[in-house]
Amino acid sequence: MRVPSLTPALAGVALLAPAALHVPAALHVPAVLPAPAAPGPPRERPVARSEGAVAATDLLARLGECHRISRGRYRTDAGRPRTVPVCGTRDAVFWKADMDIDCDGRSTARCNPGTDPQFAATTAYQQSDGRHLSAERLPYIVVPAPSRTWNPRKHGVRGGSVAAVVYRGRVQYAVVGDTGARDVIGEASYATARGLGIRADPRGGGVPSGVTYIVFRNSRVNPIEDHPAAVAAGARLARLFLVNR
Repeated sequence: MRVPSLTPALAGVALLAPAALHVPAALHVPAVLPAPAAPGPPRERPVARSEGAVAATDLLARLGECHRISRGRYRTDAGRPRTVPVCGTRDAVFWKADMDIDCDGRSTARCNPGTDPQFAATTAYQQSDGRHLSAERLPYIVVPAPSRTWNPRKHGVRGGSVAAVVYRGRVQYAVVGDTGARDVIGEASYATARGLGIRADPRGGGVPSGVTYIVFRNSRVNPIEDHPAAVAAGARLARLFLVNR
């Protein structure tokens, strides 16, 4: 667009303007406002130090040696060797493995197809309202699907069974909330990992070893999504587990 030339009067005014006020056009830098920050996922709750009054060291000491109840052993990941047996006592079953992050269930800010390439919108067990569990909000563990290696139901383990998950001196109470591959063991929900201070990213979180999963036989939380009830029941069962030998 062409700009008309200044009139003589205006040109004179322009000549009388102080030179200090003249700024070459090349130095004019338009103000750039910062772009508004993209909304991120909601802020996470603080990591739980431990749940219940029973110490992790006492629970681990009570387990003792492994009396294997599974016919064979499990892999910690697909393609890995079979190294993990399921062990049993009169009151509980347990195994020591890694922790992979399960983000399956209801889609949330941190558990959805975008955050987890293997996301599944279903869990083996559902809430009292019929909806699938929320891995982000509910601490739960995954047990292998029944097989010749081990059938959890025959040893008092089913959906809603109470579990104590132990890692580095912390105890996180959870429920059995999902089933996995028949030959792989060592998996828990985003919320379980978060409560234990384990990196909960489903793409690369978890830990390669050092997690103990203890499931109390014939226990059950109803409704399954009631985590405070799981903590209360877990603490009570853990105390009984220590004294009943």
